[in-house]
Amino acid sequence: MDIQSLQQLLNSQFLGNTFQDYLVSAAVFLGVFVGMPIAKALVLRHLKTLSETTENDFDDLLHDLLRRFVGPFVYLFTALYFGTLSLSLPENLSRLLYGFFVVILTIKVAQILQETAGYSIRKWTKRTMKEDPTSAAMLKNMTWVVRIMIWAATLLFIFDNLGVNITAFVASLGIGGVAIALAAQAVLGDAFSSFAIFMDKPFQVGDFIIVGDLLGTVEHVGFKTTRIRSLGGEQLIFSNTDLTSSRIKNYKRMQERRVVFSIGVIYQTPIEKVKALPQMIRRVVEEHESARFDRAHFKSFGDFALIYEVVLIVLRPDYNTYMDVQQSINFRLMEELQKAEIEFAYPTQQLYVTKTEPV
Repeated sequence: MDIQSLQQLLNSQFLGNTFQDYLVSAAVFLGVFVGMPIAKALVLRHLKTLSETTENDFDDLLHDLLRRFVGPFVYLFTALYFGTLSLSLPENLSRLLYGFFVVILTIKVAQILQETAGYSIRKWTKRTMKEDPTSAAMLKNMTWVVRIMIWAATLLFIFDNLGVNITAFVASLGIGGVAIALAAQAVLGDAFSSFAIFMDKPFQVGDFIIVGDLLGTVEHVGFKTTRIRSLGGEQLIFSNTDLTSSRIKNYKRMQERRVVFSIGVIYQTPIEKVKALPQMIRRVVEEHESARFDRAHFKSFGDFALIYEVVLIVLRPDYNTYMDVQQSINFRLMEELQKAEIEFAYPTQQLYVTKTEPV
C-alpha cells in the first residue's frame, strides 16, 4: 500500500470520525488503561519503601487508599473518557460517558476523603484524649457526622456536573432545613451536649454518678442520650441536655472519702470521762490503716444526749470500703465505751412528781 492509499484510508470517515481519529482514540485509551496500573504499582512501591523508613503512618494511609480505591473500574472509565475526547460523538453518548466518569471519579474522591477524615479524627482524639469507651463512642459519632457531610456534598457536586439546577434545590433545602431544625431542636441540643460531654468529660463510661435523686454507673454516652445502670439493676436513660444542665456528683473521681458522724452519751457521764472521750475516739480511728483521723469534738447539748461530732477520712473512695471502716469503728467504740462504763444515750424522759398537801 502506497502513501497515497494510506492517506486516503486514514482520512476515510466512519460515523463522523476519520480512521485516524479512531487510531488516536485507541492509542490514548490503551495508554491510559495500561499506564495507570503501572503508575499505581510504581507509587505503591515507593510508598511502601517510604513507610519502612518513617515512623508516622500517614504514608501507610496513602498506600492503603491507593490500593483500595484505584482499581480496574477506575482505569476503564478514565481511559474510555480520555480516549473518546478526540472523537465526535453523539451528544447523548458524550454526556453519558462524561456522566459516568464524573460519578465514578467523585465517588472515589468521596471515599478517599471519608477515610482521610476518619484517620484525622482518630489521630486528633488519640493525641488529645485518653482512650476510653466515652471517647470511642464520640469518635464513632463524629465520624458518622463527617461522613454524612461528605456524601451530601458529593451528591450536590454530582448533580451540578450532570446539569441539574441545584440552586433551587439548595434553596428549598435551606427552607426545609430551618423547619427541620426547629422541629428537631431538642435532638440538635442533645447532639451538641454530647460533644460538650466528650470535650469537657464531666464523667466517662464506668463512672458512678448521682444526678438529682438518681444514681448509677455510666454504661453508654450516645449522640442523644446517656444510659446509666442503677444500683437496683434497671437502666436509666437521660437526654444529654439534661445532664449538661444538671449538677452531677461523680464519685469515681474521688480519691478519698470524708466521713462525718455523731455519737451521743448520757448526761450522767462524769465530766472527766466527757473530756477524755475525744482522745478515746481518736485512738479507735487511728487503729485502721484505711482511715485517717481528722477531728472529734464535744459539739452540743442535745435533748437527751451529749453530742460528739467525729470527722475521719477513708483513704479509698469505694463505698464498700467506707462501710467496712465505719462498721469496724462502730464495733470498737462500743467496746471502748463499755470498758469505760460510758453509756450511749437514747430518748428518755424524766418525770418529776410533786406531792402537795390538801387545802
